[in-house]
Amino acid sequence: MATMIHRFVWSVSLLGTWMASLALPARADDEGFVALFNGRDLTGWEGDPNLWKVEEGAITGTCSGPDALPHNTFLIWRGGEVKNFVLKASVRVLGDNNSGIQYRSRELPEVGQWVISGYQCDIHPAIEHTGMTYEEKGRGIFGLNGNRVLLDPERGLWLLSQHEPVAVDVSEWNEYTITARGNHLVHEINGQVTSELTDCDVAGRALEGLIAIQLHRGNANRVQVRRIELKTLPEGGVTDFDAEVLKAEGVKRLDKPRTRHPQGTGPEQKTPTK
Repeated sequence: MATMIHRFVWSVSLLGTWMASLALPARADDEGFVALFNGRDLTGWEGDPNLWKVEEGAITGTCSGPDALPHNTFLIWRGGEVKNFVLKASVRVLGDNNSGIQYRSRELPEVGQWVISGYQCDIHPAIEHTGMTYEEKGRGIFGLNGNRVLLDPERGLWLLSQHEPVAVDVSEWNEYTITARGNHLVHEINGQVTSELTDCDVAGRALEGLIAIQLHRGNANRVQVRRIELKTLPEGGVTDFDAEVLKAEGVKRLDKPRTRHPQGTGPEQKTPTK
């Protein structure tokens, strides 16, 4: 009898463990991540020294107001170009403005020093923009927060699926994750997917490039990054365009997304306090 009870308890315990494993998200594999910021200074990074410094143990960029910058400027990681990877960063933006994490990007010296064009994970106080897929000084907005999209070879934009936008306060510390495999890009905030892009625009897409942090012109703001880590993924992962995907139920053509919030969500602010 004792043996039967023991087997019953063991079976219930095993079932409970199995059910719990279905309910809980898989834990991230932290192996293979390399810190890009040493927590002390800007070794390995390059940007305008008048705008970027380390404060409170965090990379800190400060825009003092509308007349401070002629254009958006960037702090560029000089550790090399990245291809397939997972990038994690703990970031906050103080002040009514936005920032972003650039990746697979390139410099535009003809526009100005420390000016970047390329993919961006947007960090924006407007919910539709935060965590969206975007191309700075390029093809513009692809997928708003809550959208999974595909860009076809003719730059037609298609909505593949939608989910509830991920709402966060960007003035608080949040973890942003970018996963880039071939032409498939996924953005997450605090472990929740915000937007997803499959870029089949062969002529316009980038499969490698630079990492950088954006300091946005306009409204006074301060962007801070206290941790940023990179994990390199294997080569490959490019998905060829398949027109059959566009025939699936619920898939629809999108007009090019526009923005009502080019900076923040309200009027100009004074220089933000720490």
